[in-house]
Amino acid sequence: MKVYVEPLITRCKDDSTNSRRVVFRYLQNKEALKELFGVVSEKVGDRPGGYTRIIKLGSRQGDGADMAFIELVDFDENMAKAPKAAKRTRRGGKKKAADAVETPAAEAPAEEAKAE
Repeated sequence: MKVYVEPLITRCKDDSTNSRRVVFRYLQNKEALKELFGVVSEKVGDRPGGYTRIIKLGSRQGDGADMAFIELVDFDENMAKAPKAAKRTRRGGKKKAADAVETPAAEAPAEEAKAE
């Protein structure tokens, strides 16, 4: 899929008549051509390459065909700004130990204030 899509996006960086004709030869759809040369070329035009990301989804239940999800990298701003989830590990005990070290230091000034 990358072999097919990436050269088309690279061709869209140069909005010339020849580029439009070459891309139209592959797509055969005027609306897709307008979208590619308009919105897509603005968003990913500054990248030197690697416009797409392919995420493999596994096998389809019915016939066992391989499935994948393809998306444009840095195209959707909402996806790029989404906060990443904290990485969870099986050994979560180290976090508790770090909190225990900080807790007595925070309680010590309060105890000194009570003594005075």
